Amino acid sequence: MFGWHATKRAERRIPMAVAVRITGHAALPGVEATFTADVSSRGARVFSTRPWRPDERMFLSTYSGFRSVARVAWCSPERDAGFSVGLQLLETAGNWVVPPDAAASKAAAS
Repeated sequence: MFGWHATKRAERRIPMAVAVRITGHAALPGVEATFTADVSSRGARVFSTRPWRPDERMFLSTYSGFRSVARVAWCSPERDAGFSVGLQLLETAGNWVVPPDAAASKAAAS
């Protein structure tokens, strides 16, 4: 049910705390207010009080109006409490904190 993903990331994650709301848990419905640990143009790692299964779908939104359906890539228990959840952003609306072309610009500059 839990564990780190084994595939290599398409781009680097940037450490950044962004306030988000997540919802869509099948067994524990409701909206959870939480934050990210790191982000990229294609995904994020969020903290959750709930365990999520790989390939589950959730809805993620920011207070600035960004919304996305996200796929759970992995879920891992945190040391103290809760879970870290790796997300792949699928269907997005609005401006995410890392624009899609930012990763390409950084790669070209390297």
